[in-house]
Amino acid sequence: MNADRARIRTFTRRVLLLGTGKVLLLSALAGRMYQLQVLEADRYTLLAERNRINSYPLLPPRGVLFDRFGVPLARNRSSFAVVLRRDEATDPKASLRLLTQLTSLDVSDMNRVMADTDRRPSFVPVVVREDLSWRQVAMIEVNAPDLPGIDIVPSQRRFYPAGSITAHVVGYVGQPSDADVETATVPLVVGGLVGKTGLETAVDASLRGRSGVRHMEVDASGRPVRELSRKPAVPGQDIKTTLDLGLQETAMRRLSAERQGAAAVINVENGHILALASAPSFDPNNFVGGLSAQAWEALVADPDRPLLNKAIGGEYAPGSTFKMTVALAGLGDDVVGPDHKVYCPGYFRLGNSIFHCWKRQGHGRLDMVEAVAQSCDVYFYDLALRAGVERIANMARRLGFGETFDLGLPGERAGLVPTKAWKHVTFGRAWQKGETVITGIGQGYLTATPLQLAIMTARIVNRGLAVRPRLVLAEPPEGGWKSLQDPPSLGVAGRWLDLIREAMLRVVNSPRGTAYGAHIADPDRTMGGKTGTSQVRRITLAERRAGMRKAEEVPWVERDHALFVGWAPTHAPLYAAAVVVPHGGSGSRTAAPIARDILLEAQRRGSAGDKLSVI
Repeated sequence: MNADRARIRTFTRRVLLLGTGKVLLLSALAGRMYQLQVLEADRYTLLAERNRINSYPLLPPRGVLFDRFGVPLARNRSSFAVVLRRDEATDPKASLRLLTQLTSLDVSDMNRVMADTDRRPSFVPVVVREDLSWRQVAMIEVNAPDLPGIDIVPSQRRFYPAGSITAHVVGYVGQPSDADVETATVPLVVGGLVGKTGLETAVDASLRGRSGVRHMEVDASGRPVRELSRKPAVPGQDIKTTLDLGLQETAMRRLSAERQGAAAVINVENGHILALASAPSFDPNNFVGGLSAQAWEALVADPDRPLLNKAIGGEYAPGSTFKMTVALAGLGDDVVGPDHKVYCPGYFRLGNSIFHCWKRQGHGRLDMVEAVAQSCDVYFYDLALRAGVERIANMARRLGFGETFDLGLPGERAGLVPTKAWKHVTFGRAWQKGETVITGIGQGYLTATPLQLAIMTARIVNRGLAVRPRLVLAEPPEGGWKSLQDPPSLGVAGRWLDLIREAMLRVVNSPRGTAYGAHIADPDRTMGGKTGTSQVRRITLAERRAGMRKAEEVPWVERDHALFVGWAPTHAPLYAAAVVVPHGGSGSRTAAPIARDILLEAQRRGSAGDKLSVI
């Protein structure tokens, strides 16, 4: 009996334990079901929706770049791109191999795509090929079931109507790099392009706009069924530049006759850049879809450096175009007066060193105006020593040398304005008087860009206003244009600026001026200016005694640089131009005629236009 009771108690305990366990399990299951179906219903409804809804980005049209007269410099055309979505591809390599049969993919393209997929998160699509033809789009769509992870997306193809004419200023766009993705202030989407050089980079955030999205219901295979909703893209901002495309074409056409060249033209009143030319150039349209490695290497290896914007990145000894700066440095602190005269026998002696004038027989006795007009080196050797390198450097900086101007264009260089302190820090040696002498004729350590030379000219002829160059036009400020302040003054006496302008007039319009051969006969369109010829190597005494060879007999890389700065019209200065022809031989023969034609075209076209503000 006792044994039976014991067994019953044991059985009862076990039943109770099992029952309790079942109740607990059922309670936990019920609780979990309540959590899933009631407490987290919204979350799982959203996840379910995401399983049947795909989101597709809508690319914003990139803003159009215009010249000052509304002519497009960079615009868009519709296109299609094929992308790889790695998170949807069961075998990305297999999909790409099949895709090579439908498009012009090669091994290097496949390697690039696979490298991109390894570097980026799986949910970030990778562009495989852009600018597909209609035939390629149709073939990919027909074979879509056999191409998991491969998708066609609409895209924008950037187009540059002027091609190489505006390449260095406008720049080009391309696929965003990893660095672009990391630093982007505006979110990037697949198929979107970013600026790589030029204005496309400088104003990229404004041009890019903001992407939209469309939500599509898809079937079990991921194929779109219907559109559920759409948030439209916000187009990029159209931007008007200060450039005059017609004047830019003239500058490029004239420079292209030379092996290399650069030119800058600005409005002397407000600093608007009307032309910024660099030759040789390249076609930016070739970069939009991606340049082949061979083509890129050819451009990089080209000794004429077509990728370099020589107008803002080329640094050259300014030669005699710097003599106006030296003259103002001497006049400014009353080191000399306007009537100061120097006798030029064809050379200048400093201790045991002899510095020669370009005119071997000498110029005789000259005052400052005639020294500029005839470009007498001896006069400016003497004046540089009297003024000193520090006064010269100070005036040079006031006229725009030795600085960059925040145009937003990659590759802008500041040039070099040497001083005693600079040499001590750079070389650990003291400054020598002979170095002041050669600085007086724009040689030695001194370098400048063509844009800086144009700015110097503008500041001299606009009666000493420190205009700064600009490339982008802005909307009228609150209060209208009159609310804008004029550029600050350089602090140079107007009578000294008038004197230098008179000297520059004689350079071009006096029979004894070095640029008389390039003067403009039309009395309403005359120009003033200054020639410059800067040495690229030291000329030995033996060569001087033997007489220099003809320019065509000298190797191109050893020929002097040819420079010219000018302004027009002379009765009411509005345009300032600088032309540099590397290894061009002579400023008067090579650079001055180019500048004359550019300034004539600027006056014909009325390139200054309305007085617009700038940003």
